[in-house]
Amino acid sequence: MIKTHNLTKIFPRSTVPALKEINLEIQDGEFVSLVGRSGSGKSTLLYLLSTLDTPSEGDVFYDDINVKMIPQEEIFKLRNKKIGFVFQFHYLLQELTAIENVLLPARKAKELSQRRELSLRLLDEVGLKGFENRYPSELSGGEQQRVAIARALIMEPTYLFADEPTGNLDSQNGQMIIDLFDKINREKGTTIIYVTHDKEFAARARRQISLADGALL
Repeated sequence: MIKTHNLTKIFPRSTVPALKEINLEIQDGEFVSLVGRSGSGKSTLLYLLSTLDTPSEGDVFYDDINVKMIPQEEIFKLRNKKIGFVFQFHYLLQELTAIENVLLPARKAKELSQRRELSLRLLDEVGLKGFENRYPSELSGGEQQRVAIARALIMEPTYLFADEPTGNLDSQNGQMIIDLFDKINREKGTTIIYVTHDKEFAARARRQISLADGALL
């Protein structure tokens, strides 16, 4: 379970909180979309929940363990082993092939050989079978984003966070990704939390969390 207590974020050189005292519980196995207008605090909340950013005030708990109390080295292990994150931009390494990019977290965890078969299966599931040895410069923007999604799934994370995962995809490929998220959630029990502006994709989640002006609605 992920829980927050009075979670607040104020960015430097700003006097207006991006998030204001958010109190929230997300149970293991939930499929959640974060919705709201631009500037409502959706992505900020996602980054705080995923430990990729730290709050100005308040706390984030993973199974009643306060993230603030976890040593930095253990935070890194948590992110690599249990947390997958899909950014708005793909952030692929240009000198690596698609499959090498997907396997980067496995390399860090020293599980490269054990995860290779899964990497091929994930590339197939995101519609990139046969693209394994292509470099990012040989892929379209949408294809690169799908490689990034496969990379986020390679460690079979307990928690998957996604910031506008379909933003760079056409409707057909966007639907494919949401279908994949739904399948992973149902079959593996992965907790999935994603930000989207697309009302149809938001409605696919089994719970919607709405924000406005940094507060929960």
